[in-house]
Amino acid sequence: MSAKLMVMLAGLFGFLGVGFGAFGAHTLKERLTPDLLAIYRTAVEYQFWHALALMAVGLLAMSRPGPLLSASGWSFAFGILLFSGSLYALALSGVRVLGAITPIGGLLFLVGWVLLSVHAARTL
Repeated sequence: MSAKLMVMLAGLFGFLGVGFGAFGAHTLKERLTPDLLAIYRTAVEYQFWHALALMAVGLLAMSRPGPLLSASGWSFAFGILLFSGSLYALALSGVRVLGAITPIGGLLFLVGWVLLSVHAARTL
């Protein structure tokens, strides 16, 4: 993944995080049970943290590109889609089986952090 694409995706995920957070706070607060609202908030929180991580990876890739860094970016991007996406779907639908997808996204987050660390150890 190119540095430009990582930064663009980070901006998109950040933008969507603000929108989803506002939607949850203003629209869903009265419509979801407290446990489903907590799940939704977890999705927003992890989306924001990993959008910031993706931004950092993209900025680092501008000066120190490499395959591990690119793989880290992909891991963060797909982690957001699977982790946060499955939690949004679970919270909005109440279908608990969707939670089975969430750990795959969490694993991608972990992989992304490890790849970022290994890249840094080798290039910085």
